[in-house]
Amino acid sequence: MTPIQPEWTSTEHSMGTSIMAVAFDGGVVMGADSRTTTGSYIANRVSDKITPMHDKIYCCRSGSAADTQIISDYVRHYLSMHAIELSEEPDVATAAKIFRTFCYYNKGQLMAGIIVAGYDDKKGGQVFTIPLGGALVQQPFAIGGSGSSYIYGFCDSNYKEGMTKEECITFVKNALSLAMARDGSSGGVIRLVIIDKSGSSREFHPGNKLPEFWQG
Repeated sequence: MTPIQPEWTSTEHSMGTSIMAVAFDGGVVMGADSRTTTGSYIANRVSDKITPMHDKIYCCRSGSAADTQIISDYVRHYLSMHAIELSEEPDVATAAKIFRTFCYYNKGQLMAGIIVAGYDDKKGGQVFTIPLGGALVQQPFAIGGSGSSYIYGFCDSNYKEGMTKEECITFVKNALSLAMARDGSSGGVIRLVIIDKSGSSREFHPGNKLPEFWQG
């Protein structure tokens, strides 16, 4: 008799997730939760879903962990070669278009939702989203992953043009905390990356230090 195996042993690693990026005057703030699931089993509660593509360009990954990891590896390789050929830092839009190419022409085989954001000297801070299917849209802010469906109203009512870097950090942290509280596939800690003309820096916010909106 074949032994009964738990459901999670034959299910792909999925980043049912909450990811986000916001542009401000002079840079971008990116954020993500840290929960990676295999079926209903939490395979990793402190994974890093914000992946560097170049010095001032990062991506947030949602969907299949394997799919998004291999795509980001390919894009990092091509972007590095592109920067060497030009002898200058690549544009954020270039990185987004390479992602779009891979996602669009392999849309039948991939489960990948990507947010690309960063800073370049030509256009400053920029945010692009590549949802399932391979479209490419530039937005002042972008949210993605399973947790995003819980925070559209919050983001629409709290986003405003011209926010400072500090206001964007607070906006991202609050939105992700709310998504993590509502979405069972999101959780863990919040990782932030702040990118501007001087480079990138990271922030770490543990789960027991996040805002709790249900407390009066």
